[in-house]
Amino acid sequence: MTKRNLSLVAAVIALIALFLLIPSYKVRAVAACLFLLVATVILIKTSMTKVSAEELDSARGVDRSEQDSSQEIFALGKLFEATMSGMREGLLVVDKDMRVVASNTAAHRLFNLSREKLNAQRLTELTRNPAIYSAFLDALQGTERSGVKVHTYGPERLVFDLRVVPLGSAASSNGKGGEGAQGALGVFIDVTRIERLEQIRQEFLSNVSHELRTPLTAILAFVETLETGALDDRESSQRFLSIIRRNATRMQDLIDDILELSAIEAGNVQVRAEQVELYSIVSDVISSLAAKRSAQDIVVTNAVPREARVYADARRLEQMLTNLVENAIKFNRANGLVTIRYESGSAVYEESSSGGRPSAVVRRTDSILVEDTGEGIPAQHLERLFERFYRVDRARSREMGGTGLGLAIVKHLARAHGGEVTVTSELGKGSIFTIELPHYQSNRQK
Repeated sequence: MTKRNLSLVAAVIALIALFLLIPSYKVRAVAACLFLLVATVILIKTSMTKVSAEELDSARGVDRSEQDSSQEIFALGKLFEATMSGMREGLLVVDKDMRVVASNTAAHRLFNLSREKLNAQRLTELTRNPAIYSAFLDALQGTERSGVKVHTYGPERLVFDLRVVPLGSAASSNGKGGEGAQGALGVFIDVTRIERLEQIRQEFLSNVSHELRTPLTAILAFVETLETGALDDRESSQRFLSIIRRNATRMQDLIDDILELSAIEAGNVQVRAEQVELYSIVSDVISSLAAKRSAQDIVVTNAVPREARVYADARRLEQMLTNLVENAIKFNRANGLVTIRYESGSAVYEESSSGGRPSAVVRRTDSILVEDTGEGIPAQHLERLFERFYRVDRARSREMGGTGLGLAIVKHLARAHGGEVTVTSELGKGSIFTIELPHYQSNRQK
């Protein structure tokens, strides 16, 4: 609507308002007749203008219906192109000669191609994967294929669920027995994460079963020994009962850690961060592990300044430090040393996209370091050290009574605080586990 039309509408509304305010009935009747006359004139004038415009378009050879139709088609084309580009699933269309006639950005990433269009390329030029070629070939013969697992081994291993349908074919309703197709459309659905989660689930069940089976077997064996007469031998029965108790405790610890880890991962553990005195928490941890450090002649030193403050949940922080210090004691050398230190406001930088130089400070963290003088951890194990049930030395870990879940719990609790846990190690010199927490001053300012 033009400015002129808007002004006209506004004038009409104003006149109607004035008309309603007129007290005399006769005057209002005369005004109504005038309004009706003016409206009729405007309507006739508008109709003539519209007819003239249509006649002018006709004389110029312009068909408004075709013009509107072209605009709609153009808009639909843009919408289709945007939809194709925005799809996470890879889309590939081939003709009956196995040449690509359409594709989207996700398909380019799938085949590790930088070109925007793959048109006119044969499918065999894109991939040598027999599963992909076979699925498209069946579709061109009129048979729909679905549930085809496709594995790619580029920069990272990816898994796709491929579905290919024939285009322009006379295939039957069940997808079989067609007369051939003019083309085929394939949709690649990325199921890498689903496959990974399923693998983790299977590994978790396998590890839990194995970890429970070992102490349970020992318990059953010694109970059977006691039942067959060893109960009368007081010295032997006491030793057997001690072994049973130790294995039962191990099972209980394992179940407790599994439940704890599951609750943390599910987000059911509330982290109530506040200002806490780090020195006193570290002192409590060292005191609670007095028996274990004395048994192995390990010296644990609290090198945290007394004025140190961190922003954390005190109970959860104590739990993290207990796990780390206990591990440092277990896997240390005889007469070894464990030191807990603190670093305030360490700057974390982000590498620049150009030149690789550090750019502005992204955030500041408070770091709590647990350092030991053990034998160190081989480099190939460091990346997986915080995984559930992952052990560098399985036999020694079980002998020490570990469940294999302590470091995984530390990792998830650190992330629940908005921080992280890392490890550095050097063979023959020891390891340093670092809990990074959001800087206390930054949180206090908020």
